[in-house]
Amino acid sequence: MVAPITRPSPWWSPSVHADRRPFLIGRNRIQAAFRAYFARHDFVEVDTATLQVSPGNEAHLHAFATEAIDHAGARHPLYLHTSPEFACKKLLTAGEPRIACFAHVYRNRERGPLHHPEFTMLEWYRAGEPYEALMEDCARLLALAAETAGCRLFSYRGESANPFAEPERLSVAEAFERFAGVDLLSTTDASGETDREALAAALEKAGIRHAADDTWADLYSRVLVERIEPKLGFGRPTILYGYPVSEAALARPSAEEPRVAERFELYACGVELANAFGELTDPVEQRRRFGLEMAEKRRVYGEDYPLDEDFLEALAHMPEASGIALGFDRLVMLATGATRIEQVLWAPVAEY
Repeated sequence: MVAPITRPSPWWSPSVHADRRPFLIGRNRIQAAFRAYFARHDFVEVDTATLQVSPGNEAHLHAFATEAIDHAGARHPLYLHTSPEFACKKLLTAGEPRIACFAHVYRNRERGPLHHPEFTMLEWYRAGEPYEALMEDCARLLALAAETAGCRLFSYRGESANPFAEPERLSVAEAFERFAGVDLLSTTDASGETDREALAAALEKAGIRHAADDTWADLYSRVLVERIEPKLGFGRPTILYGYPVSEAALARPSAEEPRVAERFELYACGVELANAFGELTDPVEQRRRFGLEMAEKRRVYGEDYPLDEDFLEALAHMPEASGIALGFDRLVMLATGATRIEQVLWAPVAEY
C-alpha cells in the first residue's frame, strides 16, 4: 500500500498562523517605526504603480509579464515592476526632494528561504545629497528595527551581527584582495572595458574554478558569491562599496576612483539587505548601459525587456540624487528571528 502524500498545513491554518503571528506583528511595528523615521526627516511617502512598460533593465532580474487591453481590443504588453525605481526617479524630476516608498515588487525565477516572487521593497531617495547619507540612514534603520523588535543581535543560520554597531565600510577592491587575493581593479578601466583573461588568470592563481566560456562579469560574480558575500556582516553589518563601473548600470562614476561607481550594498549575517546608488543622471549613458544589460540578457536567457522611454526623458531633467532599495522582509527576518521569508509575509504566494 502506497502511503498518502502529506503536505504541510497552509499558512492560513490557525495553528500555522499562531506560530507566524509574532513575526507579523513585529513586521508591522518595524514598518510603523520606519514610517515615523522618514516623516521626522522630511521624507514624503509615495505610492507608485505596479504595472509598467518596462520592469527594469538589469540582465539577471526576471519579470512577470502581462498585458492591457484597450477599448478597441488592442493588446499592449506590460510588466509587474521589479522595483519602483523608475517611477521614484520621475517623482524626483517632478520636484520631490526626499521620498520613501514601501512597494510590493515582483521577481520571477526567485523562491527560497530569502526569496519570494512577491515581496516588499523599501526605497528612499535624497535629491542633492551624496550617497554617503544613505549609509548613515542604513545604520540608523538597522538599530531602529532591532530596538523596535526588542532584539539585541541579528541572527541567521547560526551567525550574528550587532545592529547597534557602526557598520564596517569595505570597498569591493579591498574585499577581492582580502578574501580571494585578486587585484580586481587591474582588470577594468574607467570606460567599463574589462580584461577577461587577466581576471581568469587571477582566479586560477587563487584556486577558484571557472568555465572556459565565462565572461569577465561571470568571473567577477563567481568570486563575489563564493568568496566574499559569505564573509560579510558577521559581528557587525558591512557596507560593501565602490563597485566596478561595469557592475553598476544605474550609478554614476566615483569622483575619486573613475574605475568604480557610487554603489554600495548592505549586509548583515551574510544576508544582502540593500543596494544603493549615487544616481546616474545622463540619459545617453544610461541608454548605452541598458543596451549592454539587455544584450547580456539575450545572450544568457534568450529574452530582453523594452526600455522605458518616459524614464529616459525624465532622467535628462532629474537633479543629482542618491537612492537605495532595501529588502524590507529580509530585515524583518533578522530583527524578529524568522528563518524563512514566508514567516514575515502576511499572505505568501501559494507554492508552485
